[in-house]
Amino acid sequence: MIAKLTGIVDSTGDGWAVLDVGGVGYLVFCSGRTLSRLAAGQAASLRVETVVRDGAINLYGFADLTERQWFRMLTTVQGVGAKAALAILTVLPADELIQAVAAGDRAAITRAAGVGPKLAGRVIGELREKVEAAALGSAATTTPGVGNWGLGGDVGDAVSALVNLGFRPAEALGAVSHAAARLGAGAAVEDLIKGGLAELTPGEHGP
Repeated sequence: MIAKLTGIVDSTGDGWAVLDVGGVGYLVFCSGRTLSRLAAGQAASLRVETVVRDGAINLYGFADLTERQWFRMLTTVQGVGAKAALAILTVLPADELIQAVAAGDRAAITRAAGVGPKLAGRVIGELREKVEAAALGSAATTTPGVGNWGLGGDVGDAVSALVNLGFRPAEALGAVSHAAARLGAGAAVEDLIKGGLAELTPGEHGP
């Protein structure tokens, strides 16, 4: 199986790129996020997921390991094939996908082409426990266990702050994700912490 390809980008199109590796052109299917980082004539290195199905061998390329990890996770969900997984990864980077799953935000996931509310609900239902398990993975790290899933920035800092206050990583992740969805993009870490606390201790911070 092919796990990584390094070469020169020969050409790109809607959902695909051809990577020239030593004179051999490999057709690799990619998310829009990965494709935005590729340009014809430039060197590129892609992490690859090789999928063999019905006698066909398809290569799916990713700019980083986190995106490949999410592709693998998404395609374990019933009804989510490679095309739908790439569509989701096109509109949601890893940190936003974590937040959408943890917060149960179907609307964010249905921004992906071809993904309706029912399928979005299935993604949330089948992956939420795994996302929370990742958050529970290592309470000793600055942002417990979720770093390998791509969670960082102000949301990661807010989750870490709540864990330092004694909350479990999974509940901190869920609370901050709900707060982030409510407050919108660009919310300051202090506001995310306050919003997370309000979710976790409603009696002390209002309804």
